[in-house]
Amino acid sequence: MTFEPSEVILKPYVTEKTLLMIEKENKITFIVRRNATKSQIKHAVEKLYDVKVVKVNTYLTKYGKKAIVKLAKEYSAEELGMRLGIF
Repeated sequence: MTFEPSEVILKPYVTEKTLLMIEKENKITFIVRRNATKSQIKHAVEKLYDVKVVKVNTYLTKYGKKAIVKLAKEYSAEELGMRLGIF
């Protein structure tokens, strides 16, 4: 089953902890479709936000499926956060 990139990423997930991850680890967190795979998430983030993704970690919570996306060194999670309206 394939999804459009805009269907995979539902919204950014913002807490104090995720803001620290943006600043210190160059990682950004999204709520994604429950049945999306890591490769689909990686592809969607790269297509939608024009960045390079190094790694994707996912886990299920009561809020849905969360994806922690680590960006390549040449891309800034803080800049992406600004474009998304997090900061």
